[in-house]
Amino acid sequence: MIADPVRRGHALAELYRAVAPRLFRDLEESGALPEGADAGGRARDEWECFALYACVRALVAAGGFNRETGAAIEALHESVLGVPAVGEPRSRAVERRVQVAERYAEYGAIGQAGGASGAATVTQRLGEAAARHMAAPAGAGEALAEIAGTLHEQLVEGATEAVRVAE
Repeated sequence: MIADPVRRGHALAELYRAVAPRLFRDLEESGALPEGADAGGRARDEWECFALYACVRALVAAGGFNRETGAAIEALHESVLGVPAVGEPRSRAVERRVQVAERYAEYGAIGQAGGASGAATVTQRLGEAAARHMAAPAGAGEALAEIAGTLHEQLVEGATEAVRVAE
């Protein structure tokens, strides 16, 4: 594992930037996303939140929940969310951080709900929550929830392994 937590967070940000868009294309190609002019943008924004949450879960899984992991998470966020994209107003970056924080709170509560018995269904429940946001205002289909949850877990597992083996 990369000893310096800031470098660890930046390395995971690079992985996120490489993998999250490809996984979103998988979602698009599945045909499970809602159709419409703004639906794709909303779904992409929601997927980005969900993928970032997967990266946070990976950092915790790889390094435990401690100060170093907290610093790595902050570095991940600063790298991914800290600077507005070219042509993007600064207010959009602030809105984005607020949206990410709201989703983290929701996803964190889902992860904690149900205790040990809830662990068996956490992927499903997280997928359902993310799918509701991606499909809003339309209802989310079961296929979208299943695909989103599965891709999320794959990202958690892959990112955890990447963090553990990185030097």
